[in-house]
Amino acid sequence: QVELVESGGGLVQPGGSLRLSCAASGNIIKIYVARWFRQTPGKAPERVAQVTHNGDINYADFVKGRFTISRDNTNNMMYLQMNSLEPEDSAVYYCNEEVDFAVGQPITSFWGPGTQVTVSS
Repeated sequence: QVELVESGGGLVQPGGSLRLSCAASGNIIKIYVARWFRQTPGKAPERVAQVTHNGDINYADFVKGRFTISRDNTNNMMYLQMNSLEPEDSAVYYCNEEVDFAVGQPITSFWGPGTQVTVSS
């Protein structure tokens, strides 16, 4: 089994920055694609960014130039550096990873419980 836990959320003023972290633990053999999603109550979840095991990155248009996704395969960590934050960025941010965790099991998608980001003056 695999557990993902996000951290780093909080309250910031517009224009401020936060760095989110996603820690993966368990019997991990390899993490393939790792993603950040966000969701506001009443709205569908949005994919913010993703990074493959080898470092190929894709961003949603609404965060390009402001957010940076990265990962540390040695420590099973993923990060999202968020700069120039706007009130519209307020949401619960979730990490999602496709994980090879056991022999004979398919690559499985895991989710963390989320961390709240609030951008407000």
